[in-house]
Amino acid sequence: MLRESAPRVLGALLRRYPQQFDDCEEAVQEALIAAAATWATAGVPPTGPDAGVPPDPVGWLVTTAHRRLVDGWRSATARRRREVAAAVAHPRDVLLSPAADLVADPDTDDVLNLMVLCCHPALTVPSQVALTLRAVGGLRTVQIARSFVVPESTMAQRISRAKATVRKAGATFAAPSADELPARLRSVLAVLYLIFTEGHTATDGDLLRDPELTSEAIRLTRILHLLLPHEREVAGALALMLLTEARSPARVDGDGAIVPLDEQNRSLWDRALIAEGVEIVTRTLAGSPGGPYQFQAAIAALHAEAPSTDETDWRQILALYKVLDRVAPNPSVTINRAVATAMVRGPRAGLDLLDDASVANHPRAEMVRAHLYERLGETDEARVRYLAAAQQTLSRAEQAHLRRRAASLGRR
Repeated sequence: MLRESAPRVLGALLRRYPQQFDDCEEAVQEALIAAAATWATAGVPPTGPDAGVPPDPVGWLVTTAHRRLVDGWRSATARRRREVAAAVAHPRDVLLSPAADLVADPDTDDVLNLMVLCCHPALTVPSQVALTLRAVGGLRTVQIARSFVVPESTMAQRISRAKATVRKAGATFAAPSADELPARLRSVLAVLYLIFTEGHTATDGDLLRDPELTSEAIRLTRILHLLLPHEREVAGALALMLLTEARSPARVDGDGAIVPLDEQNRSLWDRALIAEGVEIVTRTLAGSPGGPYQFQAAIAALHAEAPSTDETDWRQILALYKVLDRVAPNPSVTINRAVATAMVRGPRAGLDLLDDASVANHPRAEMVRAHLYERLGETDEARVRYLAAAQQTLSRAEQAHLRRRAASLGRR
């Protein structure tokens, strides 16, 4: 409940104070912390005399955040301190009324405007991700820092700099113009998908995935899809996340070891997520030419519906990757196209594609090379490649998996 309410509360404050993004965001975070301490949330016993979920949770959060915001602005001088005392003595007269005005007419576009603001082009991509998770996702700084395996102080500085950059750029909480929306929407989708991919396969750390990040990315993309139901790339991004997340229960075994796609127990895949994702793909791919997220979602749907690796429609997947290579070329597309090529034309053809300079030093390219050499029966070369790939990745889960694969091949 708290996380779902965060962007709406922040939007309510920003509609009144559009130039005060950083102050409003800090106030919302303080309100969320206060709510966590006093509300009867799942698994957390309430404390204090006012414990329990209030009848109007969003109104409570807006009121509390507004109080913190006003208190902060009033704390500079003795006169302002006296005003705070008056506010505390008469909260309904001084604070509740203005805060109630803020939520009297909530704007459903607030979340979209907030996402666009957090993905301001003046920010670097890591800063866009951090600010989106904090302001729109409602995650605390310590949670974001833990997800990206950096100290809390480092993440706090990153978020603080991001807010300062947005303020310096003169950005306000307002809907982008019709001309601005396509480019800004691409940034929003890129950030949401980056959050998802970091959660799906963590860049580093002991665990393969962070379900908190994948869940948050899906939740925010669902909201975006509800706000922009006719944007087909938004629908494609949501379908791609759902279909990818559906395979998560089978990606590790009982000991936490990685299980490759061709060895996964497909009965563990989440069929409800697959059905939803396939329905979105079927609906959005009809009509005009699609975009990169829609093509990737179509590929994910083909994997999800196949009974096994051997029964997967690899020719169709390869055709889709060829299209992707034209409309949105990048190293990941090249590597995945090499895998599909190997399944259709043999491992050697896949290895030839991996000679592309764009993927020469890509860690995943070395993993795929190792797998293809193993399929060719060239076990010594495969073992060397697996060990090289293990040295290139920062994920300790992937390192352990690759070293196990190398050890299973032994030495001749």
